[in-house]
Amino acid sequence: MQGMSANTNTIAVNKTMDLFDDHDSVWLFGYGSLIYKADFPYIERRPASITGWTRRFWQGSHDHRGTPEAPGRVVTIIEEADAICHGMAYLVTPEEFAHLDYREKNGYLRLPIAIHFDDGREVTGLVYIATEDNTAFLGAASEQEIARHIARSAGPSGPNSDYLNHLAVALREMGKSDPHVFEIERHLAALSTSALE
Repeated sequence: MQGMSANTNTIAVNKTMDLFDDHDSVWLFGYGSLIYKADFPYIERRPASITGWTRRFWQGSHDHRGTPEAPGRVVTIIEEADAICHGMAYLVTPEEFAHLDYREKNGYLRLPIAIHFDDGREVTGLVYIATEDNTAFLGAASEQEIARHIARSAGPSGPNSDYLNHLAVALREMGKSDPHVFEIERHLAALSTSALE
């Protein structure tokens, strides 16, 4: 994988990703806010999954759910044998990547991935991954610690807690379980309750 410079901004690196340049359309796999917030035009939207990856709140957000001084926590995916990560796939035209590269500029790289649909079909598409060598990577922490971090974080896109709660709701609406996300949600709810007492 391409290493990151000290600059977290990945727009220039992602522009060099030309694998799908001659395609009329590309499948994009979303596993975080892309599940519930599609702020771009798409041709088709379908539930999908990827294998060998698991969703984790290990990436810092300096530009959406936090600030450079106090980054929030958002999801990336981490390699894990036999894991299945459920999300949403969007069929988009390559023109949409200018907007998506900007949206995902805080450490995320566009990488090719095998996307699986519920009907058994598999396609090669794209996913944005914040690898652990990017400068915004915060790394592992307990679900309780992550919930505390999320509870105190906010940025230009709103409170970090909204990101977590929207993601948890979207996964439930899809009928999918994610123990990591739901455990953080549980701890966050407990923190909110104790703050009211």
